[in-house]
Amino acid sequence: MQTLREVTVTDHYEEQRKREESLNIEVVNDKFLKQNLGGSLMQSLERLPGVSSIDIGSGQSKPAIRGLGFNRVVVVENGIKHEAQQWGADHGLEVDQYAFDRIEVIKGPASLMYGSDAIGGVIDLKQIETPPKHTLGGNVNLTGKTNNDLAGTSAFIFGRKEKLFFTFRATLLDYADYRVPTDSVDIYSYRAALHNNRLRNTAGKEQNLHFSGGFQNNGTSTRFYVSNVRTKAGFFANTHGLEPRQVDTGLHDKSARDIQFPFQEVNHFKIINRSAVLKKNRQFRMELGYQRNFRQELSPYTNHGYMPSVFPSNMPFAAELERQFEKNIFSGNLKSTFQFSEKTEGTAGINSEYQKNRIHGRGFIIPAFEQITAGAFAWMKYKVSEHSQLQAGIRYDFGNIRTTPYHDWFESPVVTGEDTVWSFLQRAPELDRSFSSLTWSAGYNYNAGHFSLKANAGKSFRMPIAKELAANGVNYHRFSYEKGDPELSPEVSYQLDVGMEWNTRKFAIGITPFLNYFPNYIYLNPGFEHDRLYGNGNQVFYYTESEVFRCGGELHTHLNVARNFKTGVILNYIYSEQLSGDKIGFTLPFSPPASALFHLKYTPKNQAWLHNPYFSVDFKVAAAQNKIVPPEKKTPGYQTLNLGMGADIPWKKQAISLSLQVQNLLNEKYFNHTSYYRLINVPEAGRNVILNVHIPFSTHLK
Repeated sequence: MQTLREVTVTDHYEEQRKREESLNIEVVNDKFLKQNLGGSLMQSLERLPGVSSIDIGSGQSKPAIRGLGFNRVVVVENGIKHEAQQWGADHGLEVDQYAFDRIEVIKGPASLMYGSDAIGGVIDLKQIETPPKHTLGGNVNLTGKTNNDLAGTSAFIFGRKEKLFFTFRATLLDYADYRVPTDSVDIYSYRAALHNNRLRNTAGKEQNLHFSGGFQNNGTSTRFYVSNVRTKAGFFANTHGLEPRQVDTGLHDKSARDIQFPFQEVNHFKIINRSAVLKKNRQFRMELGYQRNFRQELSPYTNHGYMPSVFPSNMPFAAELERQFEKNIFSGNLKSTFQFSEKTEGTAGINSEYQKNRIHGRGFIIPAFEQITAGAFAWMKYKVSEHSQLQAGIRYDFGNIRTTPYHDWFESPVVTGEDTVWSFLQRAPELDRSFSSLTWSAGYNYNAGHFSLKANAGKSFRMPIAKELAANGVNYHRFSYEKGDPELSPEVSYQLDVGMEWNTRKFAIGITPFLNYFPNYIYLNPGFEHDRLYGNGNQVFYYTESEVFRCGGELHTHLNVARNFKTGVILNYIYSEQLSGDKIGFTLPFSPPASALFHLKYTPKNQAWLHNPYFSVDFKVAAAQNKIVPPEKKTPGYQTLNLGMGADIPWKKQAISLSLQVQNLLNEKYFNHTSYYRLINVPEAGRNVILNVHIPFSTHLK
């Protein structure tokens, strides 16, 4: 049970979902998301126990669950795994934060149902369920933020007759460079002055379209989802492969809303079909998906090493095209559930996915590749008694990845003895690797009265991705040169998760500890060499394997002090240690520090013109993070204060919802250890006032 009551949807589905799942799970609804809007969907979820985000700027972030992120956390949208360029810390999650009515966060390995990348957890994004019969309605969301002068709107409409239904959403966002509570940033040995406290060239735009339509009748349903998410956003000009001294501050500081070089443009198109046949004792579900992720990063041409001083006019790409990635993904899931008896239920299914990623542009970091994965699983639930049940499952996965050789587009000298030959250097060889694994999971649930207990143990695995196997280029966002290892083994994880809670109407307390052991955890390890051919002397990092032990958990408690006054506390703690390799004794990169969130909420009585009013205060305390992996920097502790308030205003038969937040009320200058910008001393955003207005409308159709 989530500690802070307003976070949890309180209908029967959410309670039943938590009671039946042996892994620890959090469920939030659209009300929670509106009251906790951040710069991105993942930043909005950071208030949940065990959830954090790896950020770059105010609008780009990727999820991390208990310190594990990137390709270790699966994001599922309407039943299909979201696939893009999630290997890059600078690559945000291409989803519309207004498009989802319910989000489930599974903490801990969920590879059994969702595939190998779910070794760290799952974030399951769900849109509105089938609309009621004979209805037409929708809503309009209006959002404004003061920190980056964001203006946004998202309009939604739905309709259904008897069997046919549809939904449509359009979202527009426009924001300026965001502000930080400092007038300069220390980028390594150079201090970059900021104009009006803004990180120059971090403005952006977002245009999203969503449509769904389907049919439902007598236990049979099919629904198509079509979406297109398009963003254009700048990169902080002083830190994207440009020497800080060479930035044209006059050009960038002329306007806070323009987007200059360097910037990125991303378009993610997705089409999904979900079909189901539900009978009395069995269910059959099928999900098919196609995605196309097209990403371009553009910046002025700068020659390094043996690159020509003037960009050749006969190249097949423009001089400004730094990198381009185009990924096409085909996905399919089949799952069948059988009710064998009153006590026994079984589920069996298969998942398969094909990816084809192509590259272009003058810069190189990963080669083009093709990847295919497939898995089959079986899962059983057995009701031991009225209050307890056992769960167990097994899964087999197979994957194959093939990379394409890559050679430089310019010649470099190769010295052999006394001879020097100019040639196009090979940066990546051809690889053809296959991986397979048998994994398992077993769990126990006990729910009686005010007490609940759950425990889950299992084995998970994750196959290495193209970047880990074959990277060989500059990461312009962190001034590093990254090299893969084609001999890497797949990651294997053994884990134990436990959850215990005592819950009454006035008081609740719960603890969710975990243990995690990796025989071969894959991460970027800094080396002693520096690259001189492709950048400005960047330090070389190598993908390597290490034996790792992890443990930690979350503790939550809340108390109803009075009828209209609640208080709660959430504590998070993670410990990681490498048990082998040249970084033995060190922790893991991006390890979040221990933290505590203290929450107060006051809900006065309804008035004739004001329903469901609330006032809340969040005080977050984060400890210093002194356990690092060089070149990470130690991060001092910090405290932040956030305010929230809102209410529903009756209007005819509807209610307009207002929510107001003041984030970082005291404009505190602090650093987030899991932020990508922490490496270059960029603090978190300053004070931010966020207003969201939700205007619903509906009517009954004859």
